[in-house]
Amino acid sequence: MSRRKTRPRTAPRTAPAPAAPSVTPESPCPCGLDAAYGACCGRFHTGTGGTAPTAELLMRSRYSAFVVRDESHLLRTWAPETRPAEVDFDPGLRWTGLEIGATTEGTAFHQHGTVTFTARYVHGGTPGTLREHSRFARHEGAWVYVDGDVAE
Repeated sequence: MSRRKTRPRTAPRTAPAPAAPSVTPESPCPCGLDAAYGACCGRFHTGTGGTAPTAELLMRSRYSAFVVRDESHLLRTWAPETRPAEVDFDPGLRWTGLEIGATTEGTAFHQHGTVTFTARYVHGGTPGTLREHSRFARHEGAWVYVDGDVAE
């Protein structure tokens, strides 16, 4: 047996996650449209603008929600059958831009739609891209994200 005095046990230190980027209602919208965040995706995040009228606008608002780390918007706009219990934001990842490549259907006249996009990011100082072909559907009248195929 050791004769050393034991130190009191303390909880392990965990580094706090970096704060989400500061985006104000007057800031340019992260989704890339020529509008202020509050008048663009921010209105869907707060609920003051109702729900996104098209699959593309929902895709843009979801991208912006990842930028500002708005978990409630992401979960609210995820199809119940594929929705995770929570969103695991990577604290080392910063989203830097969105480009919409193509859309099919997804308007007020449709029940389903797709959006193909490229999202740019920086992770640990290294830039990268995420390309996805996302599927959307109507759920109780509102567009929701169902799932997507990530391109290599």
